[in-house]
Amino acid sequence: MLHINDITFRIADRLLFEDATVAVPPGHKVGLVGRNGAGKSTLLKMILKELSPEAGDITVRATARVGHVGQEAPGGPQSLLRTVLDSNHELAALEAEAETATDPHRIADIHTRLADIGAHSAEPRAATILSGLGFDEAAQARPCSSYSGGWRMRVALACVLFNEPDLLLLDEPTNYLDLEGVMWLENFLRSYPYTVIIVSHDRDLLNKAVTHIIHLENGKLNSYTGGYDRFEQLRRQQMEHQMALKSKQETERRHIQSFVDRFQAKASKAKQAQSRIKALARMKPIVTMVEAHTVPFNFPKPEPLSSPLIVLEEASAGYVEDTPVLRKLDLRIDMDDRIALLGANGNGKSTFAKLLASKLAPMEGKMIKSRVLGIGYFAQHQLDELVSTDTPLNHMTKLMPDTIESKVRARLGSFGFGADKATRPVESLSGGEKARLMFAIATFKKPQLLILDEPTNHLDVDSREALIHAINGYDGAVLLISHDRHLVDACVDRLWIVEDADVKTFDGDLEDYRRHLLAARAGDRAQKRGPRQANNKKEARKQAAEKRKQLAPLKRAVEDTEKAVDKLEKSKAGVEAELANPELYGDQDDEAARAVTRFQLKLRAIKEEISAAEAAWLKAEETYATAKSDAGL
Repeated sequence: MLHINDITFRIADRLLFEDATVAVPPGHKVGLVGRNGAGKSTLLKMILKELSPEAGDITVRATARVGHVGQEAPGGPQSLLRTVLDSNHELAALEAEAETATDPHRIADIHTRLADIGAHSAEPRAATILSGLGFDEAAQARPCSSYSGGWRMRVALACVLFNEPDLLLLDEPTNYLDLEGVMWLENFLRSYPYTVIIVSHDRDLLNKAVTHIIHLENGKLNSYTGGYDRFEQLRRQQMEHQMALKSKQETERRHIQSFVDRFQAKASKAKQAQSRIKALARMKPIVTMVEAHTVPFNFPKPEPLSSPLIVLEEASAGYVEDTPVLRKLDLRIDMDDRIALLGANGNGKSTFAKLLASKLAPMEGKMIKSRVLGIGYFAQHQLDELVSTDTPLNHMTKLMPDTIESKVRARLGSFGFGADKATRPVESLSGGEKARLMFAIATFKKPQLLILDEPTNHLDVDSREALIHAINGYDGAVLLISHDRHLVDACVDRLWIVEDADVKTFDGDLEDYRRHLLAARAGDRAQKRGPRQANNKKEARKQAAEKRKQLAPLKRAVEDTEKAVDKLEKSKAGVEAELANPELYGDQDDEAARAVTRFQLKLRAIKEEISAAEAAWLKAEETYATAKSDAGL
């Protein structure tokens, strides 16, 4: 499907790719990962031919349709449903022509083609996608222009998914989705029948929706089989293996050098010394994989306060008089609370956060809190409130007007702003660096309550892990709104759900919440089908169980082929370790040369077996997915 061959590319004087090569076979679902600024989005632009590499080439199968979410969100007076349907230009053109065509042969051709492209199911399919992305039936009928930019980006995503391109390119699609939308997208991608390349820092999505990881680091592209956790494990093993080989090689070099130093001047040992000098010259240093350092987040320790920190009594909140978004809230937050807010976008999560942060006053009822309570509030829109021409040093100096510059710089340094970045204009900072600056500002006064509204949108995977450590080490209360399930799982112990203008405790974990969503949607579908069909649940469960039983051999085939790939990967690592062993090249006789040749041939054979095994695994996955889809599971 996609071949990237020895590409080199730089922006200004910064080298992003150097002789980078990787291939993506048809049907693979690939997560493209790497640190912020490594060049992931640039690679997608090169695949789309928006940029050209300095050297090398990128080829996509000639007949393949490539789809991506553009930067321009759709707008206009058309409904969301019509916007998605019209995004399929062939479908829209054929339907328009069908209304005016008069030639019987052309009419027959049109309807044949409409049947071929599934026109009869187009509208329900578009409605299902929009529903999964958070638009109910009423919302789908509203004009696209009535929505904000973030919501229209969801419509843009719906258009791409509806068109089912052969190669689907997604660049951080979860940034404009809520948790419910991310869960739906994960399921959609898992059953998507074509090739996907997704740039994402969402660990759960990369574990559950992709079959391979391509890691972009130091200008190179390396492919790994499996999800993100498996990639991380394999990479860690590679790093440890390379470190061990390097240590062994350095010991061998010291031993040889010691012999040379001792006997080079002695005539009786001169020949052996010269031989070892040549061996040293041939011994290429092993380059170790160095783990990039991630700057931690350092949240200051707050002064403890007696609980409760905040009490809400019959409180209502909203933006328009007499139209509250949230009503009759009776809640309290204590010093040791770790709470995640769940609920679809538009239900009032951010409204609740603004109420607690005193950005909104209660429309009714009471909000009681300590006079000395400090609240640190982080929200994505605040990134736009930073003064673009000011530097991080300027921003922090405003908070520390009577402090010497060295201490201001030290405070910035604890959030990753060294001497160079502290004096750069905010407009030149990356999204992740702006987020770090906002964390430094939000936590400056040592607040007892942290309110974090989607804090990870601009953070890479490693920075998200650093944020988890900071939150878990923080001594105050935390209210978290996030679509990142890994962050929620790792940091909170209570779930509150925002729905029906209320905020209430959800009894369960995120997996229970996922089942709750699925059950709610299934209930909606059953209600639309009518009571007669909805009452056949027992028979439906029985039929589903029988279908799963029939699918069991196909599922086992997927598991068996995956195990075969794992086994071959381990064999490959063993042979590569043998070839990297300096002792293999110590003797310059025919037997040593034959040993090297044997290992090289063995490695080549294993690589061929891996290619065949991966193809078998992919075929088994596709067969299982198709059968599962046909069975309606």
